[in-house]
Amino acid sequence: MGEKKLIGKVTHYFSEIGVAVVELSADLKNGDSISIEGPGTNVKQAVESMQIDHKPVEKAGSGQAIGMKTAEKVRENEGYIRIEGW
Repeated sequence: MGEKKLIGKVTHYFSEIGVAVVELSADLKNGDSISIEGPGTNVKQAVESMQIDHKPVEKAGSGQAIGMKTAEKVRENEGYIRIEGW
């Protein structure tokens, strides 16, 4: 497995549409491989689309909050970690 780097935290999850709101502490872009990990979550996926204020974006940076579709349910306050090369 590659290097892990904490890049943000899930602050809300909309279960009816499968979208997590993530407060970023580092850069993230479409195509990045990520995992969302915590006591009740271990989801690995590629970032396929992100939105800021309901508008699609290709990348986002530290201090921004994004909406992102997730492959499975995630929980609030769980770490959002990018994994390089999995």
